[in-house]
Amino acid sequence: MEIFIKLSQFLLSLSLLIILHELGHFIPAKLFKTRVEKFYLFFDVKYSLLKKKFGETEYGIGWLPLGGYVKISGMIDESMDKEQMALPPQPWEFRSKPAYQRLIIMLGGVTVNFILAFIIYIGMAFAYGDIYIANADLKDGLLIENKAMENVGFKTGDKIISVDNQKIVKFDNDINMKVVMAKEVLIQRNGAEKTIKMPIDFVDQLSKFEKGQLLGIRMPFVVGSIAEESKNTALQVKDIVIALNGQPAKYFDQAKTILENNKNKTIAATVLRDQKEIQVPVQVSNDGKLGIGVGGLGMESLEKLGYYKISKQEFSFLEAIPVGITKGKDQLVGYGKQLKMIFSPSTGAYKQVGGFKAIFDIFPDTWSWETFWRITALLSIMLGVMNLLPIPALDGGHVMFLLYEIISGRKPSDKFLENAQLVGFVLLITLLLFANGNDIYKAIVGR
Repeated sequence: MEIFIKLSQFLLSLSLLIILHELGHFIPAKLFKTRVEKFYLFFDVKYSLLKKKFGETEYGIGWLPLGGYVKISGMIDESMDKEQMALPPQPWEFRSKPAYQRLIIMLGGVTVNFILAFIIYIGMAFAYGDIYIANADLKDGLLIENKAMENVGFKTGDKIISVDNQKIVKFDNDINMKVVMAKEVLIQRNGAEKTIKMPIDFVDQLSKFEKGQLLGIRMPFVVGSIAEESKNTALQVKDIVIALNGQPAKYFDQAKTILENNKNKTIAATVLRDQKEIQVPVQVSNDGKLGIGVGGLGMESLEKLGYYKISKQEFSFLEAIPVGITKGKDQLVGYGKQLKMIFSPSTGAYKQVGGFKAIFDIFPDTWSWETFWRITALLSIMLGVMNLLPIPALDGGHVMFLLYEIISGRKPSDKFLENAQLVGFVLLITLLLFANGNDIYKAIVGR
């Protein structure tokens, strides 16, 4: 069932982005009276799953889910329709239109992608508000269990003060990516501030260890289940361990350390049960465990118990507009920085480029509209930026040649554009194979 939910979200998001992107080309083409021969979701190599012609345009769904396209008459694109291009230009063809109209048609797709992302972020700010933990409220610092983070110098209990001189006010979903792309991070440890220089190849270092969050909030030790063979039957499910062997164990990481230091011993545990503190004896195994499964608490329970103060800011529709625009701008700038890292060999970030499996994996295995829209907005930004790259066969390649034509007053020959399209297509296939090859390699090696 989980795989079906992930797949449903993946296909719905991908289809929505493709259709709207191609609609961004379709609408201005029709406004400028340019004939659109095909409008397809996915590619119809040899045959299509579904097709229907309305007017001069054939609408359909292909079988190859690698994107979609609109085939515009008189345009040198992935169809490489040389026969049509060999005929005299017709008034309804793309090549017959003024350069500024062709430029608007080519920029339509990415424009829709960016507008969609900003609309989603505005809608999310209005519908869900902003839920976070104020950085100042993380009194006992953060949980650091990622080996790469530890190797750089981070420790559990550290508080993040600033990232690249930008003060951290909120602990939210964006903090991990900010640290990954940072040059330096200012932390506070035991009351003293310390600057940690992030290695240029930190992204590559991350890939050498098991996946996991970089920074997390420290959680209490909650008894989630008790194994049948466990000797610690004095414990009960939902007990919250707050001390072990007379030592405070407010958080699970503290309890873990105490248990490690008391292997093969029977020690006293202070637990919170039905809002009362009681002491029970527990037997620690030779591997420092109690034979129980660890449970979790929701944010509301954590706040009620005094662990964290959860902040929520709600916005009216008008208030949500600048909030959503700022969020979209930050994501756009952040993705630009990620691309810069990918194209800088010294960072090793190119090794982490993923294909369709990587995109599939970011969707959760439980349905959440909030998560779905957050991921879709980010993917929309990624699709827009990637399509703007000045590579022939991408929108950015067409834009590059059109700008040259507008500035110089000279239009590149059809032969040149055909060759450029072929080179761009080969380059895109190479990048596609590389990205999806990375997915296969990671699946094999387990990272």
